[in-house]
Amino acid sequence: VSMNGAAARLEQLDSVSDNLANAQTPGFKSSRPAFEAFLAKADPDQTPKVYTAAVATQVDLSPGSRTHTGNPLDVVPSGRSFIGVQTANGIALTRNGSLAVSSDGTLTAAGLPVVDRQGRVVMAPPNTTVRVDTAGGVFANNVRVGEVGLFEVNGPVDRIGPSLIAPHDQKTISLSDDQLQIGQLEMGNASPLEATIQMVSSQRNFETSLQALQTYKRMDERASEVGRAR
Repeated sequence: VSMNGAAARLEQLDSVSDNLANAQTPGFKSSRPAFEAFLAKADPDQTPKVYTAAVATQVDLSPGSRTHTGNPLDVVPSGRSFIGVQTANGIALTRNGSLAVSSDGTLTAAGLPVVDRQGRVVMAPPNTTVRVDTAGGVFANNVRVGEVGLFEVNGPVDRIGPSLIAPHDQKTISLSDDQLQIGQLEMGNASPLEATIQMVSSQRNFETSLQALQTYKRMDERASEVGRAR
């Protein structure tokens, strides 16, 4: 029982440490482990033991704080929309609106190609000045060359990177009509103060579980000594 409690708290510590380290990462979404207690009883006359385990990790999709940068390629989707990017497994989503243009003219976000509302990669001619408007339109030297696809997710997701999430099923992604806020970035939604408090609490609970384990170990050793012939 003590070992299961320590293992669960250790997993919580890993999650909280990750949240704290990425509190200022643009578009970062914090994770929160979910715990469950299992009852085990060898026979009907025994008192059941309660075993605790971390059974799942939930991604918190709430928005983070915003910072003004003045960069015309820094954007924040309004509402709960996400920017669509292309991966090997389909469309992934990000709130990291620090857009950039690669050497071949590909518009990228979170290091991946940005897609439009039809799922096509957004490209701009090389050696042009690229900007984005509030409606998501992408312009190269004031000529419209594409649009930033904004999407909503209506199902469970997995975090596949510090600022990147992927839906369990691509069918849960739907188009969004939200707009973009220009010259801003959304930072991580993990509060450094809250994460620090959680870390201290988790570490104390972890140490308590280990102390209980050591106590039972010493009791076993004393019981062995009492029954030993002298």
